[in-house]
Amino acid sequence: MNGWESILPFVLIVVVFWFLVVRPSRNQQKRLAATQSSVAVGSQVMLGSGIYGTVAGVGEETFDVEIAPGTTMKVAKAAVVRVIEPTESTQSPASPTDDTSASDQDH
Repeated sequence: MNGWESILPFVLIVVVFWFLVVRPSRNQQKRLAATQSSVAVGSQVMLGSGIYGTVAGVGEETFDVEIAPGTTMKVAKAAVVRVIEPTESTQSPASPTDDTSASDQDH
């Protein structure tokens, strides 16, 4: 039993490390891979740099993303971090400045 008592703290550290670092990282990588594989021509995407665009072409390891009418850029598939769902783009949240600008006009 003496051997287990000296090894137990190290085993606990490894288990905690696994659940706090490795496991969530793997889950995030799986979600990102699923997101990138679901991209098709016409999908609206957000790149890791924060640029939004529409996928105009799909290559072996790249996407052609249209960021403005007539302006496309070739990006690595790994650059796509989120696919924008149509419900998100059609609904715009109310801007808090709209309410304050109306009250500013009264004063």
